[in-house]
Amino acid sequence: MIAIEQQDSGFHRYWVAYCLRNGIPFKRVDCYRSDIVEQLRGCDALMWHFSHQDYRDMLFARQLIHSLDAGGMEVFPDPATSWHFDDKVGQKYLLEAVGAPLVPTWVFYTAREALAWSDATRFPKVFKLRGGSGASNVMLARTRSEARRLIRRAFGRGFSPRRAWADLKERWRKYRQGKTGAADLLKGFGRLILPSDFDRLHPREKGYAYFQEFIPGNTFDIRVVVVGNRACALRRNVRRNDFRASGSGEIVYDRAAIDSRCVEEAFRINRRLGAQCLAYDFVFDAQNRPLIVEISYGFTAPAYEKCDGYWLGDMTWHAGSPALCDWMIEDLLDTLQNRREASENDNAPKPETRPI
Repeated sequence: MIAIEQQDSGFHRYWVAYCLRNGIPFKRVDCYRSDIVEQLRGCDALMWHFSHQDYRDMLFARQLIHSLDAGGMEVFPDPATSWHFDDKVGQKYLLEAVGAPLVPTWVFYTAREALAWSDATRFPKVFKLRGGSGASNVMLARTRSEARRLIRRAFGRGFSPRRAWADLKERWRKYRQGKTGAADLLKGFGRLILPSDFDRLHPREKGYAYFQEFIPGNTFDIRVVVVGNRACALRRNVRRNDFRASGSGEIVYDRAAIDSRCVEEAFRINRRLGAQCLAYDFVFDAQNRPLIVEISYGFTAPAYEKCDGYWLGDMTWHAGSPALCDWMIEDLLDTLQNRREASENDNAPKPETRPI
C-alpha cells in the first residue's frame, strides 16, 4: 500500500493517475495533521512532493521524512534526496564533499569575515539567499560597495524570503511576453499589499552571507533531471538584459542543444549521492567546463514532457516523452519488491548441516 499526500499539486496527481492505471493500491493521507504517523499504519511507503513555497513544509517536511525513514518506511523523497532541498548553503557543503564541479562558492556567518572577504576579492559576484527558485532570490553584486551593502543587510534586518517587488517585475515580464495572464499579474500587485502566509510566517533570511562566482558569457544554462537510471535535459536561455536563466521560461528542448557532459556528470554525482531524483543546473566556465550551480529534487513536471527523449545511465538515448513522475513511483515499487524478496530469503528455512 502506497500513501500519497492528498494535495493535487505538483507530482501528486501524476502518482495517483499511475496507481489508477496500473491497479496499484494507494491511499490519500494528510501530512499536515498531527496524526500522520498513525494515518500511515499499514502502508509500505509515503510519497509527498513537499514544496519550498509552503512555510509549513519548510518547518517539518524533512523531519517527517527522516523520521519515517528511520522507522523503516520507504519514502519519496528519501533523506539523501531531500535534506538539502531549497538550502543552497547545505548544497555547497554536500557538493564540495563529494567532489562535484560546483561553481566557486563562499558562505560567511559573521559580518566581519564577509566584509574582510569582500575587501580582498574581485567583482562581480552573485549574492543569493539560501532558499528560493526561479532566480527569485539571486542578486548581482557588481561592485565591492554593492556587496558590502548586501552583507550589512544580511547581518542586520535581513531579507524577506520572497521579494514582492522582484516577484511583480518577473510577473510583468512574463505578462508582456504572453506567458502569464492578467490574474497572475494582479496577484503580484496584491502581494504588495496583502502578504501571503509564507511571507508572514516564514522567518526572514539573516545571519549568513552566500556568494557564488559570477561566470560571464553564459547565455543559457542546462537543467538535467535524473530519476534513478534515467535522465532528461533542457536548455534555459537567460532573460533579456540579465544573467539569470532559471525561471526565464525561455526553454529549448532540442537534444542537439544539450552538452552530453552535463548529463554524464549528473549521473555520476547522483550515483555518488544515492539520490532518487535530482535536478542539476549547469553553466560553463571560461574553459567551457560544465559547473553545477545548484540542485533540487522538486521541479515543474509538465515542462519536461516536451523533451524529445531521455538517456539511460550508460548514456543510451531513447526517443519519446519522459515520464518523470511515473519513473519515481516505478523505482519506489522496485525498491519495495526488492525489500520483500530480501525479507523472504532471510526467513526461508536454512538447509540442515551435519558436522564432518
